Amino acid sequence: MASFVRRVPTASGARAVQIVHKQGRRVTGIEHIGSAHDDAELAVLMEIARQRLHEGQQVLDFSPVTTQPGVSSARVAGMRCQLLWDVLSGAYSRLGFDALGDETFKALVLARIVEPTSKADTIRVLGELGVPAPSLRTIFRALARCIERDYRDALAKACRTHSASTTEGPASLVLYDVTTLHFEIETEDKLRKVGMSKERRVDPQIQVGLLVDPAGFPLEVHCFEGNKAECDTRSHVVSGSR
Repeated sequence: MASFVRRVPTASGARAVQIVHKQGRRVTGIEHIGSAHDDAELAVLMEIARQRLHEGQQVLDFSPVTTQPGVSSARVAGMRCQLLWDVLSGAYSRLGFDALGDETFKALVLARIVEPTSKADTIRVLGELGVPAPSLRTIFRALARCIERDYRDALAKACRTHSASTTEGPASLVLYDVTTLHFEIETEDKLRKVGMSKERRVDPQIQVGLLVDPAGFPLEVHCFEGNKAECDTRSHVVSGSR
């Protein structure tokens, strides 16, 4: 069984802190810690939830200890999750993504694997990992490069190359499926449109298509208008991947 702390918005505009218990994909229980109306209350509730989640777990004592008179005690100046970062960086490199040559983009990707959060909050995640974090302005410039240099196409080519290297050459069979993601907005735009929803909703949505090899390794991901027919997305993705 897995347990984790989560923050969810409430109808009154507050932020509720909960401990969620799951068995596989099924939620078996939810403990409500409290609702916060400002950042200070949220910090207190999050700390209470963490302590309750790890109740009884022993921790290393890093409190200063002076061994001899006149000798300054040891002090922890910082921490770094070196092993975790090395493992993630190694996987990123083996997939061929280093070909992008963009360290800021790499930091954003790996930090999101550790903790999915906003772009601005990614700076905190990197700091907690002990990894030098780029500024928010640098992050936004990296996102602009993603579009200008078509990172999605470059990453798709790297994925196809990796798939071919781990199998017997290019896949003769590919698998494709789409899903819909809805947005709680009232008006449509060029991308978010009302269409056939797999969740039976009437909100504007987008369609996300994923192409994988026979082993389930992702080759390409695409985004389409919410009212686009599935057959049209399939022909676009499969023909473009040849």
